[in-house]
Amino acid sequence: MTDIIVSDTSVLINFLNIDRLDLLGKCSLRCFVTNHVREEVIDNFSDQFQRFQRGLDQQIIQEINVCDPSEIELFSTLSQKGRLGVGECSAISVAIHRKFSLAIDDNLAIKSARSLSPHLSILRTQDIMVKMIQEGVLKISEADAILQDWGDNYRFKLKFSTFKDLV
Repeated sequence: MTDIIVSDTSVLINFLNIDRLDLLGKCSLRCFVTNHVREEVIDNFSDQFQRFQRGLDQQIIQEINVCDPSEIELFSTLSQKGRLGVGECSAISVAIHRKFSLAIDDNLAIKSARSLSPHLSILRTQDIMVKMIQEGVLKISEADAILQDWGDNYRFKLKFSTFKDLV
């Protein structure tokens, strides 16, 4: 069974940084990103845009627009509070209204999403990695090498040293 997720920029960038967006295409997740997330990649991570575009071209990720009036209203409400980025606001809005899982790492954004939709399925980067291990996409040793790379080179440090502790 394929789970549909809508990802904010942070989760996506974790995979783009290490040039492993392909992993998302190998597991049972169907990954959507909003047009706002695309704009954040262009504006803040221009060095990753070519990899992002390749992911779109290979249909590893699919871009969707925030277009439903209820999505736009929630996006607007979240944006006006000024605490979350547009990628987070758009991903939360789409996930809630389309009943997709939300892929996001920011604690404040997760708290905001949970306050609006307590039963919303939320996946952090580490949850996606665990899913890949469980599905045989990655071995624990490969996931641990990625974990080390993120911590050493991309300022994405998790509170555990091996995925063995989570599987």
